[in-house]
Amino acid sequence: MATLWTRLELDGNVLTHLNTWLVALGAASLHAVVGTVLGPYMVRHVRGSFEEVISVVRAAAITGLVLLVVAFAFNTIFLPRSVPFLATALAIVLMLAARFTIRTYRSRRAGTRETAGRVIVYGAGLAGRRLAYNMLHDDRSELVPVAYIDDDRHKRRLRVEGVPVLGTGADLVAVAERTNATHVVVAIPRVDSELLRETRELAEEAGLKIKVLPPLNEWVRTADPQGSDLRDLNLEDLLGRHAVALDQDAISAHLTGRVVLVTGAGGSIGSELCRQIAKFNPGRLVMLDRDESTLHATQLSITGRALLDADDLILVNIRDADTLRAHFAEFKPEIVFHAAALKHLSLLERYPTEAWQTNVLGTLNVLQAATEAGVDTFVNISTDKAASPTSVLGYSKRIAERLTAHYAQTAPGRYVSVRFGNVLGSRGSVIPAFTEQIRRGGPVTVTDPDVERYFMLIPEACQLVMQAGAIGHDGQAMVLDMGTPVKIVDVAHELIALSGKDVEIQFTGLRPGEKLTEVLFMTDEAHQPTSHPMMAAVDVPSLDPHFLMRLQVQDPASVRRAFEACGNSDTSAAAM
Repeated sequence: MATLWTRLELDGNVLTHLNTWLVALGAASLHAVVGTVLGPYMVRHVRGSFEEVISVVRAAAITGLVLLVVAFAFNTIFLPRSVPFLATALAIVLMLAARFTIRTYRSRRAGTRETAGRVIVYGAGLAGRRLAYNMLHDDRSELVPVAYIDDDRHKRRLRVEGVPVLGTGADLVAVAERTNATHVVVAIPRVDSELLRETRELAEEAGLKIKVLPPLNEWVRTADPQGSDLRDLNLEDLLGRHAVALDQDAISAHLTGRVVLVTGAGGSIGSELCRQIAKFNPGRLVMLDRDESTLHATQLSITGRALLDADDLILVNIRDADTLRAHFAEFKPEIVFHAAALKHLSLLERYPTEAWQTNVLGTLNVLQAATEAGVDTFVNISTDKAASPTSVLGYSKRIAERLTAHYAQTAPGRYVSVRFGNVLGSRGSVIPAFTEQIRRGGPVTVTDPDVERYFMLIPEACQLVMQAGAIGHDGQAMVLDMGTPVKIVDVAHELIALSGKDVEIQFTGLRPGEKLTEVLFMTDEAHQPTSHPMMAAVDVPSLDPHFLMRLQVQDPASVRRAFEACGNSDTSAAAM
């Protein structure tokens, strides 16, 4: 109607024609229907995005085409043929202008929420823009963006959702003073640990609280990142461990529909391994452990119920060879992940016989039971301490690798080992120990200022264990890429800084059998590439179990001699 009135030089008589009003109402109704079905009324778009413009133009153009047909087809209706073209253009302009005005008003009003924390968003890329948009348009958000910083200098002077880019990461302190910000949010999905450490130092200098977005794979499934998705910085962020890119097809083909058994299913590694295996829909997941409480916790985390009445739970000690063989014969597992072990270095130095009974003879029991049950794939979970071992723990795990290699030569199926370093957050590891010491007010005890270890996350380790089971070659030890070793004292400093407390660090000296630096390979092991970029493989010399049986193992001294005899790679069939 407005276009027609303008087209006729504001002639008031046009408003008196009934047909004109009928055409106008019809066009408005048609536009409403088209806009609802095809957008933009029932579909949300990013303001000013290509998708929004297309949606607006499509709705107006379809309505305009119908008007054009009416103008040509019905001469009795007073509708100049130029009006549909003019009306379409005017509708597009007015719709975009109205959307821009309303959203700008809402953004400005959201930016003035007095109770909301004022946020500097580090990263003006897709994640940062979507996060800022959602914080601005969510009335329940406790945070509101007031500025961006971005290391891409081409984004300087840019405004996104009305929020300006005011500098780079190095300008954080100045931007915080300029905007009276209270928080900085790192909205870079794959940010490296060095940048996070630098940002944390600058945030502390500026008096800002630092938040981070979860990894990209955690929020992409639930649409956009929200303010509620933000979390505090943690040690994993600062150590730079990230999600692993897996060959999902290979793992799925290996696990789906198969009978999978996990020993040590209640432990830190075993329980997470069970949770991840369950996602690949195995035909049956059998969980074996000697501790009923940890089996209860694992079952609860997977099924949401833990009545301990499932047939797939096995309560047995791997030292009990006969009972173990009976259970394997019953379930006939096709794939076995052997995670059961004693793992505390200092305690096993005092009780080497326990390491022999569980880590060596217990592993031999599991290998024999799996072989008799006709297992297709056997994965022995080892440790970096098995490379050039100096401790009881290291020797026991090295022997377990060698026994696994023996069965690779003598039994059908594939038998592989997987070797990796310390796992962040596992029970009894340094992280929970430091956390508890900090909670108590200190001191935090570190053995030596130069001691360093390889670290990885529990999910990361388990993902690579599954990958190794899918691609590992018979008799090999798969060695995971652990990145660079981290000084334990640096871990202590990071945890203390994250706690916000002033806690003393005390050095206690290296314990018997402990190394300053762990290694992932023996000096005589040749690295072999695999089909996964985060894995290498080494050939492990086999050890005949009959050699173990001939050893006189009676007291701790004789156990130590047995460890050295069997852990030595030169032990050969001739020596037996």
